Amino acid sequence: MFSKFLNMDKEKQDRIINAAIKEFAQKGYDNASTNEIVKEAGISKGLLFHYFQNKKQLYLFLYEHMIDILMDKIMEKINWEEKDIFVRYRQIALLKIEIYQIYPEMLNFVKSIYKDSSPAVKIDINSRGKELFESSFNKLFSDIDLSKFKKGIDIKKAINIINWTLEGFAYQMQEKVSSLSLEQIASDKTMEEMEEYLEILRDSLYE
Repeated sequence: MFSKFLNMDKEKQDRIINAAIKEFAQKGYDNASTNEIVKEAGISKGLLFHYFQNKKQLYLFLYEHMIDILMDKIMEKINWEEKDIFVRYRQIALLKIEIYQIYPEMLNFVKSIYKDSSPAVKIDINSRGKELFESSFNKLFSDIDLSKFKKGIDIKKAINIINWTLEGFAYQMQEKVSSLSLEQIASDKTMEEMEEYLEILRDSLYE
């Protein structure tokens, strides 16, 4: 759907994306202005709406685009030789923090999405978020070592328990993330808390 935009001049594409992310991150969906976006990007409003039908389509594109960037960077840097699901989860958490340090505006946009309650986009974000989570999980965990799980355990249900627990932890962090700095998110305390959950799951589900 957005192939024309993604094939345009990279410098102009980045200007539009950065301007839009900045505007949405600072003002939220409802208060964000496409006039401010085109002014910041140095383009005409007609050009913006040539690629995106409306503000909502632009917002949803940015959400999926940020996830794509995050996934590409994670898949590029992850240690695929490590097959332990718990180690893999920890790697991903650390890589996310590393990527947010490189792209701070991405973190600001993600933080704004978590706290944006606009009914115009909330349902779409929740629906797409679920789809993207399932797709991302299949890409990142399809090669894990299943022999580590206890004999006789239902591995599919065990993996569901891991996902639900860490998803719950992620949601808990999302509640806090809007008021936290990157340094606080990346703190040893946060990682230690996640490691505690991983250790409980590891002891319960592994041999």
